[in-house]
Amino acid sequence: MFKNIIILLTALLFFQGLSLAQEGMIGADDDLNIGGDIFSDFNEDLEESQIYEDERYYKYGRFFSFSMAIGYTTWTGNRGMLYEDLPPTFGLTIQYFSDFQSAWNIGFAYSKHNITLTYPTQGIQQFPTSVDISMLRFYFGYRYYIDTSNLGTAITYSNPYLTARFEYWYEQEKIANQDGEVEDSYGGVGIALGGGLEFPIKIKESYVNVEALVHSVALQDVRTIKYAPATKGGPGVSDLTGFAFTLMVGYVWNW
Repeated sequence: MFKNIIILLTALLFFQGLSLAQEGMIGADDDLNIGGDIFSDFNEDLEESQIYEDERYYKYGRFFSFSMAIGYTTWTGNRGMLYEDLPPTFGLTIQYFSDFQSAWNIGFAYSKHNITLTYPTQGIQQFPTSVDISMLRFYFGYRYYIDTSNLGTAITYSNPYLTARFEYWYEQEKIANQDGEVEDSYGGVGIALGGGLEFPIKIKESYVNVEALVHSVALQDVRTIKYAPATKGGPGVSDLTGFAFTLMVGYVWNW
């Protein structure tokens, strides 16, 4: 009798364990089922994070901006040796923000320069000669605003950014001497790299912008010998190579 009871209890325990094992396997199959989503919790967290980021941007971010700026443009190399800069440089920019750190802009800048020749060159024999130069450039650019959330208050307040531009330059040259006036115009494409700071006057509404750029431009007159020395060893420059540097200060309106 006692032996039969032991056998019965053993059988019950065996079938109970088998039932629990089957339930565990069914649960595992459900998790690995092709129609199921084992990343559902992760996706929900990701969606919530994206929604929070979007809400934060709509509340605190900027969408569009318009700025007017004045500054200074100068040249290095042979062009810099020949040019006298005539500040100020004027600029205008329209910008679209895609998020807190990325912005795309279009605009233009305008600067003037002068050349005064008191000696003959290969292209200009009459002197004294005054050459007035106007430079207009149109550009499409990108700005990356550096994440300063973990940096000091002063750095965060200044909104530092890096920028890159694709530019088209239009140069107009007016030569005036005793022979009269002659006008020439040239074009060229280039790129500009630099950075800047934006100091808020009123958060999300108005800022003061300071930006510095270096320009590499392939103007059509870069290899001209117009200003080359008329005689060997004489005054003049063999070409018009050089980089341009711009420093601008502007007022920014935001929407």
